[in-house]
Amino acid sequence: MPPRPVLLVTNELPGAAQQRLEALSEVEVRQFRGLSQAELVDKAADADGLVCLLLDAVGADVARAGGGGRLKVVSTVSVGHDHVDKAALGAHGIRLGYTPDVLTDATADTTVLLALMAARRAKAGLEAVSGGTWGRFSLGGGGLLGTQFTGKTLGIVGLGRIGLATAQRLAPFGFARVLYSAPRAQPARASLVGAQHVDFGRLLAESDVVCVCCPLSDETRGIFDRAAFARMKPSAILVNTARGAIVNQDDLLEALDGARLAHAALDVTVPEPIPPTHPLVRHPRCTILPHIGSATVETRTAMANLAIDNALAGIFGRPMPAEVGPL
Repeated sequence: MPPRPVLLVTNELPGAAQQRLEALSEVEVRQFRGLSQAELVDKAADADGLVCLLLDAVGADVARAGGGGRLKVVSTVSVGHDHVDKAALGAHGIRLGYTPDVLTDATADTTVLLALMAARRAKAGLEAVSGGTWGRFSLGGGGLLGTQFTGKTLGIVGLGRIGLATAQRLAPFGFARVLYSAPRAQPARASLVGAQHVDFGRLLAESDVVCVCCPLSDETRGIFDRAAFARMKPSAILVNTARGAIVNQDDLLEALDGARLAHAALDVTVPEPIPPTHPLVRHPRCTILPHIGSATVETRTAMANLAIDNALAGIFGRPMPAEVGPL
């Protein structure tokens, strides 16, 4: 009997997905709890399939190591795949799977959470309670007066699945207008929330809340820079649940320090984890969560199961449920 194909998994999977992984009989599972880059390259050379996370850099070195014909598929437990060198995989005939759709609701929920936290100054309020500085009731709010969304303008950067789900959740809070910027107009999606397609500059200038929901690419890397912040309203809120590198953090800090932006609320940063001593972490007008956009039991389990399905399909030459292509 020929040996079973080897499935390399770089981390533990959540709940039921981990149980399913351990019960697989058609492949030999080699699972680890985090690998250094050198270890990942070394072990990829002996694998037929790889299940990885966003924190795993699957570059040309990994592709070369597995490119002798054995490694057939890389399956990332994420919707984003900017951590993967797609050209290198394609050059070696290695397929790439990802996990779209299943994390849309959870990430949109987190975007709404951050928008509300920023608008209502939740960070300052929590610190007032934990620090014992919460005083008597005051109409002035004791320095904790926030803002509300009624009559404001919502700006969505990227009206994909997550962008649309975010707009659908936030629009009922009373926004007067919804704007979106995207490379192409998407009238079918926009009609669901009454959104107007505008260029990026106009969205920045007119929006009171800007939600970043676009993928990281050469075109979007660092688009929120000093020039972008200069176009935004000083009272505006920036929410980023997409990728940290879309925002230039040095320029963001400068804008917050100069009161050219009311608040930034981030679920993604560069690096991750961001050091607790980073000035954005300590900034009174910046709220940061530890990349929990998809962190629900339901979503993470669905992501892991889809990644397993992609990996098995790639190993055995079947159609993949969610494949990135062409590479």
